[in-house]
Amino acid sequence: MDMAEIRHELDKMAKLLADFRGSLDVDEKKARIAELENEMTAPDFWNDQNAAQKVINETNALKDMVVILEKHEETHENLEVSYELVKEEGDEELAEELVEEVQQLSADLSQFELNMLLSEPHDKNNAILELHPGAGGTESQDWASMLLRMYTRWAEDKGFKVETMDYLPGDEAGVKSVTLLIKGHNAYGYLKAEKGVHRLVRISPFDSSGRRHTSFVSCDVMPEFDDDIEIDIRTEDLKIDTYRSSGAGGQHVNTTDSAVRITHTPTNTVVTCQSERSQIKNREKAMKMLKAKLYQLEIERQQQELDEIRGEKSEIGWGSQIRSYVFHPYSMVKDHRTNKEIGNTQGVMDGDLDPFIDAYLRSQMN
Repeated sequence: MDMAEIRHELDKMAKLLADFRGSLDVDEKKARIAELENEMTAPDFWNDQNAAQKVINETNALKDMVVILEKHEETHENLEVSYELVKEEGDEELAEELVEEVQQLSADLSQFELNMLLSEPHDKNNAILELHPGAGGTESQDWASMLLRMYTRWAEDKGFKVETMDYLPGDEAGVKSVTLLIKGHNAYGYLKAEKGVHRLVRISPFDSSGRRHTSFVSCDVMPEFDDDIEIDIRTEDLKIDTYRSSGAGGQHVNTTDSAVRITHTPTNTVVTCQSERSQIKNREKAMKMLKAKLYQLEIERQQQELDEIRGEKSEIGWGSQIRSYVFHPYSMVKDHRTNKEIGNTQGVMDGDLDPFIDAYLRSQMN
């Protein structure tokens, strides 16, 4: 990168930072932070711990945005000073450092921009992620376990907490179904990019003839809602069953007689939770999951009505995969919505999903 290119990058970043400041309305955010911090000093602030935690989370999220933006602005100012110094003195070592720092700030601003894209009402929520294998028995169930590992690794790398709410092991290998609660700021905002059918092509380790197999797993992602979400659920519409937890031992669930299954009969929506030792707590979590599913159904119903008005049709089925993971005859992971391709399949399976999530979120802003 020569001096002209550095100058161009610095000018581009200056404009980007100005746009960020305008979009964020920093003064308004600072006023809101002051308001929330004032609430936190009230003597009865901790009387309602759930409400208190919401205030703290909002405060931290707002501070993160403002503080990080101002840190990037300060870094940019320092780079401008370094640029003038290099221009005057022609120090090659200092020039190399400047290039590295410009590239780092460019990457940081790209990540900051991605965080700003997560502006939908529920993007900041925790995420409920479900994996369901398609037809194919052990082969598809093994693929589901591979995706389970992939999402767990991704979440842990993000610093998110992963909780297994329900786990049904496969008969021979893999999983028949699994439900994860992924806790962290913007967890749903990121993971909504993963909703859809994931297709695997590989030489099957379960086929003694070494033939190539294609497997499918459906990934469903919903935001976790607080108790105050307004979803009308009538008690008479619910069928509640309790049963003994099952799974792969303590690694996934507690084996007690506390598991809860709730069926919403009008929509035939079923949720299960077995992550807690207490049946009461499992029931509370299952109700949150049910609210999330019913909310999602309502959103999909509204979207379907809009599509019908527009004359659009969206096919839902195993043929409508969002991403293909090809292990044989070549190595490639391709997202069919954005055409993003990555040849390092092992890296993706180890949780490197950000390039796909980034590409999807940016495509939704176009």
